[in-house]
Amino acid sequence: MREVRTLPVVAAGAVELPSGILGYDEVVACDTTWGEHSHAFHELLWNERGASTAVVGARVWTITPSLGLWMPAGTLHSGSAVAGTWFRAGFFGFHTTPSISDVPVTVEITPLLRLLLERLGEPGLSAGSRATTEAMILDALEPSPRELLVQAPTSAFLRPVAEALRENPGDQRTLADWAAELGVSTRTVTRAFNAETGTSFARWVASVRAQHAVALLAHGWDVESVAEQVGYRSASAFGAAFRRTTGLTPGAFRAS
Repeated sequence: MREVRTLPVVAAGAVELPSGILGYDEVVACDTTWGEHSHAFHELLWNERGASTAVVGARVWTITPSLGLWMPAGTLHSGSAVAGTWFRAGFFGFHTTPSISDVPVTVEITPLLRLLLERLGEPGLSAGSRATTEAMILDALEPSPRELLVQAPTSAFLRPVAEALRENPGDQRTLADWAAELGVSTRTVTRAFNAETGTSFARWVASVRAQHAVALLAHGWDVESVAEQVGYRSASAFGAAFRRTTGLTPGAFRAS
């Protein structure tokens, strides 16, 4: 069962927030999809538990308890979350908060940032304490170099590669294998991947595998089965790659 939600497209700054930063959280009971929409305010998305995605054009970010996403006001995006995901959001006033980026960027949800965001939800928080906490949140917010981002190739040339790896992230074909299947040189495939995705073939494959692994772990799969499913020869190799990308071990992600 999947729930599909429809939200409006709203221009940046078209609606004012009653305060500088507003919080929202929800545990989704079933797999949920949000259709394309935009907000009048900036949005910080992260999860207390589970996995979700945000899609802008051909770019797909996976959001976890340690890696959030900053969505600038007015950005058209869609999203999804698996059943049981406890997602959280912070809404930042367009006219009161300068955006940390003109485009969506990953934000590391550090223990300090998490505590500050949670403090805004405390009952009876005074106006002075709220203002101080909001200022500290803005000071702690900054783009992260780590992200779970996959930018899909758009050309007919690379479509067979992208579709095969999305269908089976454990596909073991190498760059040379794909070049032979496409009847071109490895240099041609390399140039095409860099031009269309902004990264190398190897890094793109690693990102696809990491995104798929997050979804499987969120659905309760054990680490060994996930490692095999996404093409790693051992759970330890998978664990090291997963931690490099997400900041969490597979076990810690499942526990969260």
